[in-house]
Amino acid sequence: MSILVTGSTGTIGSQVLNHLSGSEAEIRALTRAPGRAQFPHGVVPVAGDLADVDSLHAALEGVSTLFLLIPNVADELTQAMQALTVAREAGVKGIVYLSVFKGEAYVDVPHFAGKYTAERMIDALDLPATVLRPAYFIQNDLRQKDPLLNAEVYGVPIGDTGISMVDIRDIGEAAALELLRRERAPAPLPRATYALVGPDPLTGGDMARIWSEALGRQIRYGGNDLVSLEKRMKTMMPAWHARDLRMMFGRYQSDGAIAASDDVERMTRLLGRPPRSYRDFANEAASQWQGR
Repeated sequence: MSILVTGSTGTIGSQVLNHLSGSEAEIRALTRAPGRAQFPHGVVPVAGDLADVDSLHAALEGVSTLFLLIPNVADELTQAMQALTVAREAGVKGIVYLSVFKGEAYVDVPHFAGKYTAERMIDALDLPATVLRPAYFIQNDLRQKDPLLNAEVYGVPIGDTGISMVDIRDIGEAAALELLRRERAPAPLPRATYALVGPDPLTGGDMARIWSEALGRQIRYGGNDLVSLEKRMKTMMPAWHARDLRMMFGRYQSDGAIAASDDVERMTRLLGRPPRSYRDFANEAASQWQGR
C-alpha cells in the first residue's frame, strides 16, 4: 500500500514530498509528465490528471492514503468532488484534503466557497479525512522582492484588519504528519480538521514595519487599491482568476483572517513546535537578497 500525493510538482506538493522523504511508506506522486518530473529519491512518479477521471482511477490502484490538492482552476470544485468520489470507490482508507482558512465565511470568493463545498462533501459521505485549512502563504511574498528593493514598498493589499499568514514549510510538514498517521493506522481514522496559520495576525502597516527592520530601509505599505490589483493580475492570468483574487483580498481587508489562539495551539501540538513567524521569513529573505 502507498501514499499518493497530488499537486506533486507545485509549491505545496513539493513541500509534502520533501517531508515524506525518508519515511518507510511507499510514496507516489501524481503528474501529467512522469518522464520529466523531478522528485526526491524514492518517490515513484505516476501518470495522471485530476481532470481525467479514468487516469485517476488507474493512479489510485493500490493506494491506501491520498493527499488531495486541487489547484485554483475554473473547474476546481468538479475536480475535487470527482477525486473524492474516485478515492471512495478505490477504498482509500485515509485522505488529507488541502482546503483554505475561512472557507466557510468567505462565501463570495469562488475558490474559498469551492473548497468549503468539498469539505461538506467529506462530512456528508463520512470520508476518513483530515482537512487542512491553510491561511495565505507567507512565501507568496517572495514576489515582493522587486517592489521592496527597488520601490521600497510592500505592495500586497492585505488591508488593515489582519491575517495570520502561514509558512509553506509548516503546511508541508503538517500534511506529511497526517498522511503518515493515517497510513500507519490499521483502520480508517475519524475525521479531523486543522487551521494552518501563523502565530501573529499582520496588517499592511505591520508588514511595512517588519520589512523596514529586515532590510534596514524605510518601507511603506502600498495601500488597499483592489481595482489596480485586478488590472495587474489580468496581465498574468485569466480574468476569472484575477477577479477571484480581488474578492479574496477584499475579504481580507473587510473581515481579516485572524487565527484564534486555539488554532495556533492545535497547530503547535500537531507540529510539536510553534509555527514559523513572518518576521523570521522576512529576515531570511532579506539576508539572501542582500547577500548577507
